[in-house]
Amino acid sequence: MERRPRILVLGPAQGPLTGWMAAAEVVPVSDPADATQKLAAGGVDLVLADPPTLRRWLDGLRRDDVVLDHLDKGVAVLDPAGTVTWANPALRGLCPEDPVGRPLNAALGAQTLASDDPDPIATARLGEPVTFRLHRPASPDHPYIDVTVRPVVAPDGAVAQLVALARNVTAEVEQQKKLDALHQAGRDLAGLDPEQLADMNLPTRVELLKQNLRRYIRDLLNYDIIEVRLLDRRTGELKPLLEDGMSPEASRRKLYARPEGNGVTGYVAATGESYLCRDTASDPLYIEGSLGARSSMTVPLKYHDEVIGTLNVESPRPNSFGPEDLQFTELFSREIAAALHTLDLLTAQQVCTAAQSIDAISKQIALPVDDVLGSAAVLLAKLGSDEESAEHLRRILAGARAVKESVKKVARDMAAEADEPAGPTPLAGKRVLVVDPDERIRKSAHLLLGRLGAEAETTGTASEGVAMLADAPFDAVLLDIKPPDMGGYEAFRRLREARDRPPPITMTAVFGYDSGHAIVKARQDGMKHVLFKPFRQDQLVNAVLDGAAPANGKL
Repeated sequence: MERRPRILVLGPAQGPLTGWMAAAEVVPVSDPADATQKLAAGGVDLVLADPPTLRRWLDGLRRDDVVLDHLDKGVAVLDPAGTVTWANPALRGLCPEDPVGRPLNAALGAQTLASDDPDPIATARLGEPVTFRLHRPASPDHPYIDVTVRPVVAPDGAVAQLVALARNVTAEVEQQKKLDALHQAGRDLAGLDPEQLADMNLPTRVELLKQNLRRYIRDLLNYDIIEVRLLDRRTGELKPLLEDGMSPEASRRKLYARPEGNGVTGYVAATGESYLCRDTASDPLYIEGSLGARSSMTVPLKYHDEVIGTLNVESPRPNSFGPEDLQFTELFSREIAAALHTLDLLTAQQVCTAAQSIDAISKQIALPVDDVLGSAAVLLAKLGSDEESAEHLRRILAGARAVKESVKKVARDMAAEADEPAGPTPLAGKRVLVVDPDERIRKSAHLLLGRLGAEAETTGTASEGVAMLADAPFDAVLLDIKPPDMGGYEAFRRLREARDRPPPITMTAVFGYDSGHAIVKARQDGMKHVLFKPFRQDQLVNAVLDGAAPANGKL
């Protein structure tokens, strides 16, 4: 039997061929996509369309072509195997040669696939949209491409083709790399533990910061002409800390945090707002810094939203700095401010030799006095009914604490005589017990907590910590996760039971495996904080203050 002709009909079937169509297999189609799928399946002898429908569809196709041709993102149509069958100009521009007839990754010249899915095209072929990143080392202009592949599903449920959208994300990737580098540089600006800092005098700290600032500002921000000034809160003067490329006159110039008469630097320090001087020849605020400078950018150094100084960079070209430069410089200024605070340079002045000696004495006697306190507290707990001996031990405990306080008082008095401003003391009046077998950690805890205003006592074992806690009140306890004489959770439980109203206990650890699950168990029993060593100042302050706060949340 002769096969009936198969006709695709677009729109209503009418006109002079209507009678002839009665002898054919007529297949109506609803839209261009439907027609394309049926044509691709084969077996079609003729396509009929009434003029209005044909014109409407052709107009739509023409508009789609215009849109796709002018789209700044690459678009490609793939067959189910992942081979490119069509590509718009934007995608062709990403390919080293004609992409049609080639697998998508090969067409884009990608050598490395950054994806959790080992074969994203195969996943898309199964009906799931996928997104992945391609790395193209051979393409310096756009080495990073993000690709999204979506399946086009036929009425029968099979994937008829794939549509790929490719986007050049090199600028975003490079920006994120720069941000990561800036944050790492910020950590490295003053990457020292408290004990190392305590062993450095002020000139050494200043030189360390200058050296790191010069390196990172040049390597990461690519600035050669720079000036950093610190704000003296008492006088309002912006004192030079670091300068490269500034004229001798500018380096010696006295500037104050005032909006007028002190150049851009004084204006920024007074207002707390960054300032772009696009052309020094026409900017009324600008005062010459480097010889021949034609533009400058100045940002405030802020710590806890308070201006503590300024960072100024200059260029011999007009309009040299833009919004992206400002963004990165403001981000790095926060890291500089944090480093200044860590290095104790916010109120940088030389203290007298006697005060430094007293500080050194305090550092040396801290742990020996703690050993006396711990041993005496353990003996006191074991005496039982021997009240006379107990009273002797209580006097020893009180005397040891008085020795520490006397040394600290002498140091405070000498610092006051030297007109040395006191640093921030967010933990003033707090008493903290530190239980840690590492002598270096105990020394660091003394230094850091002392600078924050707290009174610290330390011990190397949990048993001594329990005895000390039973003898005297503390506002917080820092407990090592693995004390040498008992398990971490057991130590937590015994410390908590040592007083009727136990202080908050914070566990401390280096990054590692908690084999005894002490942290999990202690959290279940109400512990709120875990600190990792070396201690970060902000986390330490939060842990102590959070536990010391009354029920209404106010200190």
